[in-house]
Amino acid sequence: MNPVKPGETRRTPWIVGVSGASGTPYAASVLRALLAAGESVDLVVSRASRLTLLDETGISFRDAHWREDLREWLGRGADGKPAFDVDTEAVRYWPAGDLAAGPSSGSYPSKGMLIVPASTACVAGVALGLSKDLLQRAASVTLKERRPLVVAVRETPLNGQTLRHLVALDDAGASVVPASPGFYAGATHIQDLVDFVAGRVLDAAGVGHGLYRRWQGELGGGAPGQ
Repeated sequence: MNPVKPGETRRTPWIVGVSGASGTPYAASVLRALLAAGESVDLVVSRASRLTLLDETGISFRDAHWREDLREWLGRGADGKPAFDVDTEAVRYWPAGDLAAGPSSGSYPSKGMLIVPASTACVAGVALGLSKDLLQRAASVTLKERRPLVVAVRETPLNGQTLRHLVALDDAGASVVPASPGFYAGATHIQDLVDFVAGRVLDAAGVGHGLYRRWQGELGGGAPGQ
């Protein structure tokens, strides 16, 4: 155990789970924004998401070199080109197969959890309480401890079974945020659309950011459905 010493501040991170759905740029944008906001992050990358990350970015995410790989991932924009300089010192990484990791216990302090992107398999596992890996276990812990859980589902179309799982998550207190970019915020590049979704995920978690232009209303016009 590592008790907090007198004068020290307890580290209370946001847990970010990355599942195997397409949409790793969404996760990168969320992670960059959390770090820019001064938040600590505990990162869990599922086995399936490593394959997606490799396919979408060409990056092999390795347990033994995770910080190096994370810096390369977060440094790229949605177009795959270097675009950001990110300090990852506030990130702690937990392998998805480590069911003895900190986030597997309710006594481990966290502010909540963001699953971005969330595959339908991940949604089902969390809704059914399967806890087959650390990502699902951490989400179950987040729900039982009544901490914020945001699930950014990235799939279309959705069948009835997945819709029922999403309703079950909503009933359990989670916020379901479909990865549906809005176009009213003046998007001119793919990164703008990615940042819009990431911003809505952070909005649901109550984390401040400047990722997109907010709707302020206009005379004679109706507000968009956001």
